[in-house]
Amino acid sequence: MTDIQNTVVSQEKFDEMIKELEHLKTTRRTEIAKNLEYARSLGDLSENAEYQEARDLQAATEERIKKLEDLVKNTTILTDGKKKDEVSFNSKVTIKKEGSPDMHEYTIVGSEEADMRVKKLSHVSPLGSALMGKKKGNTFTFETPSGKQTYTIEKVA
Repeated sequence: MTDIQNTVVSQEKFDEMIKELEHLKTTRRTEIAKNLEYARSLGDLSENAEYQEARDLQAATEERIKKLEDLVKNTTILTDGKKKDEVSFNSKVTIKKEGSPDMHEYTIVGSEEADMRVKKLSHVSPLGSALMGKKKGNTFTFETPSGKQTYTIEKVA
């Protein structure tokens, strides 16, 4: 579960959350209400799978709406105030593991935007928090499930 009090996102992600919230509150709620009405018309609710499924979907949707409302209310939107050559939010960081020729590039983002498939690394992840505040040329070590890992920062943009 994300700590909503410390959520930091880009303007783009914030806009996505607002758009999803509006969709859920309008279109999705209407669709679910129609599904519930149809399921009720089928008769005995105690043995009505369509009705139970619609109720479950309604509960999940309301839970997501509540989470998004809390997030929107308690989110800090990132501004482009990053320090030159220092790892901070929205920095693109290229690192190299000690003893390996391979380089890896990540963008540092808030936890709501983290997605390793597109190399977006949360600032509160073990690697992300180890990178925050570091500069090009710095060597740092952090703990992983397989033991301590040492990396060097090759580039900060």
